[in-house]
Amino acid sequence: MPFFSLYPPGAAIIILIAYLIGSIPFGLILTRLSGLGDIRHIGSGNIGATNVLRTGKKGLAIATMLLDALKGFLAVILIRVLCPTHTELSMALAAIGVVMGHCFPIWLKFRGGKGVATGIGIFWAFCWPVGLICTFVWAYTVKLSRISSAGAFLAFLIAPFLMPALTTHPVASPIPVATDMIAILIWLRHYGNLVRLVQGKENRFGQKN
Repeated sequence: MPFFSLYPPGAAIIILIAYLIGSIPFGLILTRLSGLGDIRHIGSGNIGATNVLRTGKKGLAIATMLLDALKGFLAVILIRVLCPTHTELSMALAAIGVVMGHCFPIWLKFRGGKGVATGIGIFWAFCWPVGLICTFVWAYTVKLSRISSAGAFLAFLIAPFLMPALTTHPVASPIPVATDMIAILIWLRHYGNLVRLVQGKENRFGQKN
């Protein structure tokens, strides 16, 4: 028997559980525990791994990125276990909930990260080949350009095409639709970065803000 029904209030519970997982601000927690203070007062003020890297602590930035990705992955897997009926829809709801939690955490007055690592973690849970390809595209683009946002744009541009192509889910089914919604959200969260990229003003790693 499923842990709870998918339908209201079950769907709301799924989204809430995932949202609370996503809202854990690992970047803020790790930098404070390391004695670096509030990451929101450093660099761009973002709580994600790219801004944590601006502290000069590469290990903290990597840990933040992995933990942010892990919460996306685990939220979707947890909901799949708790709600084995209507699995695809429950996973899609969890995905939306966890990325919204990361981007708009209630504890930080809804000012969170931009969702890249969490989104890629979700893709690993949806379909590991899609997660692997998006991770590679992001990492390789960042390596070549030294611009994190450039990697994010490309990874989340191809994800909506990869998900239905590499899974059995039709384009209009919940998981591809959730992938589309997450990609759109990530792009919107990076709107300022896109403008700076077009203008040739986007910061590269090693540059000061």
